[in-house]
Amino acid sequence: ESPTKNIIGVTGTKGKGTTTTLIAKMLEADGKKVHLGGNIGVAVLDLLPNITEGDWVALELSSFQLYKFPYSPHIAVHLMMTPEHIDEWHLAMDDYVEAKRNIFSHQSSEDIAVYLPTNEYSSGNVQYSAGKHIPYTESPGARIDSDGYVSINGIQIISRSEVKLIGAHNLQNICAAVTVVWQIHQNIDAFKTVISTFSGLEHRLELAGEIDGVKYYDDSFGTTPDTAIVALDAFSNPKVLIVGGHEKGNPFKSLAERIAKDDLRHVIFIGTTGKKILDMAVTAGFDATKATIHEDGNSWTMGEIVEASKNAAQAGDVVLLSTGCASFGLFKDYKDRGEQFKAVVKGFAV
Repeated sequence: ESPTKNIIGVTGTKGKGTTTTLIAKMLEADGKKVHLGGNIGVAVLDLLPNITEGDWVALELSSFQLYKFPYSPHIAVHLMMTPEHIDEWHLAMDDYVEAKRNIFSHQSSEDIAVYLPTNEYSSGNVQYSAGKHIPYTESPGARIDSDGYVSINGIQIISRSEVKLIGAHNLQNICAAVTVVWQIHQNIDAFKTVISTFSGLEHRLELAGEIDGVKYYDDSFGTTPDTAIVALDAFSNPKVLIVGGHEKGNPFKSLAERIAKDDLRHVIFIGTTGKKILDMAVTAGFDATKATIHEDGNSWTMGEIVEASKNAAQAGDVVLLSTGCASFGLFKDYKDRGEQFKAVVKGFAV
């Protein structure tokens, strides 16, 4: 039993870790004592001994943690959701949606449910909450107003030009975090400080370095085709993409179509899925002369991968390690993949 009722839980397919961390930082900036845990940081049960009454707890909750979970947090946040983990865990999308629903289904009328109105799963699941429903990206939650400010309740907090996080998807995450924390405090300076300084979590569109006017980004945390699309959409510069990895049954059609767009200068296809993604991209209209691929997709070293991207990139470009796949075969896990990428880039940048 937790000594505090001040518990915030965040779920969704994408952005959970970033949003949970933003919430924790926005509360800390107002002087509150916050414990960050769940899928990120410390396991839920390990947090308990350190929590005292009046503290705040921010938890990132995965569908695995929510599956048959008999409890809902005081403030529950349901971010955007897309089909994921279907094969290896949830029998079908229905099971996955139902697991996420648990974040709301045990709430009382005193509780708060924050949801994304433009996402069918988030707006569908929120109907199971007996609490107060607050959407984000539109009023009365936080949104980006017509002047380009993050605003809530008619108050402009900060211009999007001062936002440190990269990508439109992160503006959504910021709006979710502001919507939650606004229910707790309205300290504008605390919000501003966090939004203008927090640059993101490790291996999530993290700047690894710059070589010859080209910026290299480590997005190794993203292991689904959707995350690679989001990463590509985060930059307006011409891009060199490193894509492919371990096959886990994800559909690549949308990613292949995105790769075929003309803002990609070059694509390096790696792993067991590399050839499959290349073939699908060519079908979607991708120019195969812009591809680099090995016969054996798992025979690459990270040094060779970065070298190939360096040779293809021009000043002003962005190189993106956003593989859209799990990493087994070539690397131990997404962290190993990201660490190797950063180490090689730093070596070249010296």
